[in-house]
Amino acid sequence: MRAISGLWRWRHNPLRRATDLAEAWVAFAALLLILVVGPVIGSLVGTLAQDTLQRSAREQRESRHLVAATVVRKLDPSPLDADPETSSGRDLRSRVVADWTAPDGTAHHGKVLAPLQDPHRGDHFTLWTDEHGRIVARPLDAATATTHAVLAGFGAALLTTALVEVGRRLTVWRMVRRRYAGWDRAWERAGPDWGRTGTGS
Repeated sequence: MRAISGLWRWRHNPLRRATDLAEAWVAFAALLLILVVGPVIGSLVGTLAQDTLQRSAREQRESRHLVAATVVRKLDPSPLDADPETSSGRDLRSRVVADWTAPDGTAHHGKVLAPLQDPHRGDHFTLWTDEHGRIVARPLDAATATTHAVLAGFGAALLTTALVEVGRRLTVWRMVRRRYAGWDRAWERAGPDWGRTGTGS
């Protein structure tokens, strides 16, 4: 709004300099870019991110499988494990040695984190694995993918806004420097004779 009011104020002002009008136009152009280009770029980035993340989520759901595992024995807690005094129930994980069967039918045995507070031999829990039984992360769900895409779109729009504002400030800074340099040159021409009687007559 300041850009629009600046343009209106300088329209017929007799004290208007060319640089004043130029600065107002730069501010107005920056405002238009922020209001138009920022949302467009944010929307494009969000849409591309949504397509990519949803495709990735579908591929993960197809290639990752939830399999049943059985506790063989509990391992001593690692210093990197969460503190049970400060963790919520759903965050508690115990390090165990477990057996599980992969979707391709192969048997596996190894150390894993089990979502059990106090695991005992024979306890059952589930693991996410690939087709060959290698442990993988939980597949990305559609809601999380959409959330990430929206955040990516907002981030792109904010970055565009920041770049436009930086560009506007740099442009105005260069214009002000050029104006000051012009004043310095004019002062050098007029300065030695300033205030002398008869100067300019």
